[in-house]
Amino acid sequence: MRARPRTWGILGLALMALAACDLPSGPSKSARPAARPTALPAGSDPGPSANSQALATYYARVETDLLSRGLLRRDGGGPDTPYTDTDILRNFERIAFYDEYQPGAGYRPSSGRAGGLRKWVGPVRINVEFGASVSEDQRAADRRVVADYTARLARVTRHPISTGTGTPNFHVLFMGEDDRAQALARIRQLAPEAGPSTLAIFRDMPRSIHCLVAASPGQGEDHTYPRAIALIRAEHPPLMRQSCVHEELAQGLGLADDFPGARPSIFNDDDEFALLTSHDEELLWLLYHPDLKPGMTPDEARPILRRLLDARAGGPV
Repeated sequence: MRARPRTWGILGLALMALAACDLPSGPSKSARPAARPTALPAGSDPGPSANSQALATYYARVETDLLSRGLLRRDGGGPDTPYTDTDILRNFERIAFYDEYQPGAGYRPSSGRAGGLRKWVGPVRINVEFGASVSEDQRAADRRVVADYTARLARVTRHPISTGTGTPNFHVLFMGEDDRAQALARIRQLAPEAGPSTLAIFRDMPRSIHCLVAASPGQGEDHTYPRAIALIRAEHPPLMRQSCVHEELAQGLGLADDFPGARPSIFNDDDEFALLTSHDEELLWLLYHPDLKPGMTPDEARPILRRLLDARAGGPV
């Protein structure tokens, strides 16, 4: 019997609730950057293109609007966002067993059917790469964000997740609009088996897609991940870039869907929270508990989840 070819699927797309922002459909004329000169001195840096500058202006306005409405919270949840074990069970099932998008079909919505539990079984080794357009200062800041968050994910999941060790298998690409060709070339190197639909995901990102992560199951496997690629737009202001890091790395670990009922959570398209919350840490802790096996169905996992949450009050499980 032939081994099944590996199919790349989108695990997560960060979509801002732009309909509620009441922002114009594009940059205003006053914000439109002036055209660059047609000739530049040899060896000089032309700087970001007009398209990249316009995108940066647009995302800065999106962030300002969201913050003005009390969204993109960084407090992780508090007294105003209580949740129970019943909420955790419901939200875990909806986020861990479903997909936003149909694997291998670009931006086509999923069928809405539950699948098997997905997770990494081997170490996750994260590597950060940058497009040529990304400044050294921004690179240093983004490396710190990824390193700090990786340490948090390792602590929460109790799974080996690290940066700068061994051969990387989770690639985080910070690329700008001017780095499209570089990004596609790198993705082809990292995933030579990726088909046209997968490459189109990265090539044709509309500006409503702020960042994304795609992962491939192992050879002959449907439910374990040996490799993932996240793409984060370099034009984002700092908080939105950090928010993308938090959401895409967590979704790349196996929490693939968003659910409107999840609160406080980044796995929710309402943009209330920018960063991983206490609720989300519980989902990751459950996902990487050794009693939950890749491929489990919701019916198989449900009694285990209940037992783990019931026992949690007595100490580590």
